[in-house]
Amino acid sequence: MTLNTKDFTSLNSPEAFAALGGNKLVYVREVSKDDVIDDITDENGELEIDIPEGTTLYALHAADGSRIALLGDRDVAFAAARQHEMNPVSVH
Repeated sequence: MTLNTKDFTSLNSPEAFAALGGNKLVYVREVSKDDVIDDITDENGELEIDIPEGTTLYALHAADGSRIALLGDRDVAFAAARQHEMNPVSVH
């Protein structure tokens, strides 16, 4: 399938974007520890996972934007998606 600029003008909502790839399209995005700190701390604010400062993480998201997984390696993120019969794309 080839998409042109006109195709993207109709994707003005998360629902429309999610429908583009169905439930098989996922995207991999680079994130910092600070971006996900709330999700990796317990109720006392202590880290549940020891992640050194400056570590690059990769978030795997469903097409609707919800985060599915958080991984420490880009290639592993893509492999995990493919292993679960998903089609990963990179987002910057």
